Amino acid sequence: MIFLLAAAVAAAAAPQAAGCPDLVTPDALVCNALAEEKAGDNAGAAQAFEEAAKASLDKDPKTARMWAAAGNLWIAAKEPGKAALDLDKALALPGLEAEQRGEALLDRARAAEAQDDLKTARAKVTEAAETISDDPFLWYFSAALAIRENDAATAQLAIGKALTLAPSDPTILFEAGHVADFTGDDDKARSYWMRAAGNDPNGAIGKAAAKAVEMLGVTPTVKLDSTPPK
Repeated sequence: MIFLLAAAVAAAAAPQAAGCPDLVTPDALVCNALAEEKAGDNAGAAQAFEEAAKASLDKDPKTARMWAAAGNLWIAAKEPGKAALDLDKALALPGLEAEQRGEALLDRARAAEAQDDLKTARAKVTEAAETISDDPFLWYFSAALAIRENDAATAQLAIGKALTLAPSDPTILFEAGHVADFTGDDDKARSYWMRAAGNDPNGAIGKAAAKAVEMLGVTPTVKLDSTPPK
């Protein structure tokens, strides 16, 4: 999701091919943020996006997108409290339209879940669904959140929607296995996990799914992973 938000502000940044300008301007700071993100420094990138937003006018639509990008990166940096603050700023400003607003709301839900604020997480997921109902990760996250809420009906409904949108995605299949396991259907859980393992034999999800098949029958204690499907 960072790519959708970062791409929206990247056009304003100075070309990275020649390096970022040594200036304290929104464009230069966005350039620095994108460079930090590319280098894998999520916290540094989030801080740079924050500085770019602070150096911009609130009425500029790009400002909200900068705050949203910062919030997304704080989630990646495992700083949900900072993410929540930046995403709230983004959502309070003009500039996030349609899918961009929906993705920011979903990120706000992810930040809330990571802080164990399940009520806010559910409210933001419901609001996000108004604009990004075709995003399988929205329903993946909703299903996993429902397990934490001990709501089997919502978990089954949400994972069903995710599977309709991305039936072969190993991350979706892996979560479908958790939902089936949560509802006591061992056969379905095994089937979904085996499909996930087969679709991602060398990846982290595939290996985790294969391990889940081995452990079937043992109650799993898996914390919600809010990493978007690839």
